Amino acid sequence: MATKIRLKRMGAKKNPFYRVVVADSRSPRDGRFIEEIGYYDPATNPATIKIDEEKALQWLTTGAKPSDTAKSLLQKQGIMSKFAESRK
Repeated sequence: MATKIRLKRMGAKKNPFYRVVVADSRSPRDGRFIEEIGYYDPATNPATIKIDEEKALQWLTTGAKPSDTAKSLLQKQGIMSKFAESRK
């Protein structure tokens, strides 16, 4: 099964926040997911990003591919650099 780390949109109309989830790549954006690993709220100033580093690294090592936006959030948290170091 191909897994992806991506964002699931939540919140009200014109006031979104996102959950960072691990999902099957074939499931819809807001559909079924395997595990929730964090959240992202762009409405706050500065934007709030909270991702469980241990869970994210575990999913990355098992082959989950992050979406472009999820990858940038993981880079801001420093998780992608730790993942790259662990692969060496």
